[in-house]
Amino acid sequence: MDLSRTASSANVAKRTKVRYAILLLIFVITTFNYADRATLSVTGSAMRAEFGFDAIRMGYIFSAFSWAYVLSQLPAGWLLDRFGARRVYAASIFLWSLFTLLQCSIGLLGSAAAAVTGLFVLRFAMGAAESPAFPANAKVVASWFPTKERGTASAIFNSAQYFAAVVFTPLMAWLTHAFGWHMVYVVMGVAGLLLALTWLKVMKHPADHPGVSAAELEYIEQGGGVVSGHHNARRENVEKAGGWSLVRQLLSNRMLVGVYLAQYCINVLTYFFLTWFPIYLVQARGMTILQAGLVASLPAICGFSGGVLGGILSDSLIRRGHSLTVARKVPIVGGMLLSVSIIGCNYVSTDWVVVALMSLAFFGKGIGALGWAVVADTSPKEALGLSGAIFNMFGNVAGIVTPIVIGYLVAKSGSFNGALVFVGANALLTVFSYLVIVKDIKRVELRPR
Repeated sequence: MDLSRTASSANVAKRTKVRYAILLLIFVITTFNYADRATLSVTGSAMRAEFGFDAIRMGYIFSAFSWAYVLSQLPAGWLLDRFGARRVYAASIFLWSLFTLLQCSIGLLGSAAAAVTGLFVLRFAMGAAESPAFPANAKVVASWFPTKERGTASAIFNSAQYFAAVVFTPLMAWLTHAFGWHMVYVVMGVAGLLLALTWLKVMKHPADHPGVSAAELEYIEQGGGVVSGHHNARRENVEKAGGWSLVRQLLSNRMLVGVYLAQYCINVLTYFFLTWFPIYLVQARGMTILQAGLVASLPAICGFSGGVLGGILSDSLIRRGHSLTVARKVPIVGGMLLSVSIIGCNYVSTDWVVVALMSLAFFGKGIGALGWAVVADTSPKEALGLSGAIFNMFGNVAGIVTPIVIGYLVAKSGSFNGALVFVGANALLTVFSYLVIVKDIKRVELRPR
């Protein structure tokens, strides 16, 4: 009995590391999230050839996802704060995977016009279904990680967008080349449905997770993790703050507005990469679809490396005693200045130099993509889901604007030169936002209604 009691006490005293398993899970889910968004960029050239889409129509189809994604952010945030990330995220993964799977069937609709409409509707539905994903990620990281680990954790799940391109862009390009574009949607849809079941089985709040020791729970909470009172206090405080009153409070905070604006600008780069980049390689650089899929993975590898490095750098600055403001702003500003190098692609003709400049730009974008860490640092504890949703709503307006603007620029000029200037200018606007609009980075306190 004494030995058993001693072993039990040792297990309680030992700090477990369940939070890293949770981080791995949201990394995998976010990888599939971005891969599903990028399916159309890989299959787009083959689908244009089959259905006769022009550049402008393709731009609108690309934007369909983001129209719904943006419009659904506020409802998604309220759902997350009310029902929690576990249930809402599971439903989200299941539905977006189902809508991805259904895209394989648009050829059955008959005419090209019907196929265009069907694809637009399914991409729109997929955008609505994915809307809780990133606010849920931020909510999970804020609950599971102390402040000094939050930058790295946020950077890791955010860097999944590049990992998705590294792994899935070549895979989807090969599937398109070997089996036709339909198979891309079948494989990604079925895999996502299985992932939804995995999330529902594995995910729990740290206070409820059977694998979390008292030592790990204490470490998370004392380090700034949002652990206490998650069942009742959060809902009561949100109700006291009011619905639209809470939204107005968040949007009247200068720091948060600066962070939201910067995320829009950063996502211009993201959506160029997710939508037009493979088509740029095919049309402007004369590559095949398979070559473009392979080449697109190189900037993605650099973006992934930069994303992880940015989080590690930010957290290391905190551990060395620098303020949260300095620790978050230095990587963001430095990284986005590197991203301006994308404009240099307009002035070179050698393919490897183009790829090198794109890689440098996305390495910088990865370093600077700490917005979700800033949201976890600054959002009111009572409204992590809603604040993350507003942040994501602003950011993904870029998903509406970017493909359409680039579609018009390419259609009118016949080249991608103006498109690359547009993307680089938004990187500079990110720098302005963090240096001029955002002042001190700190958690916002809600005012009761």
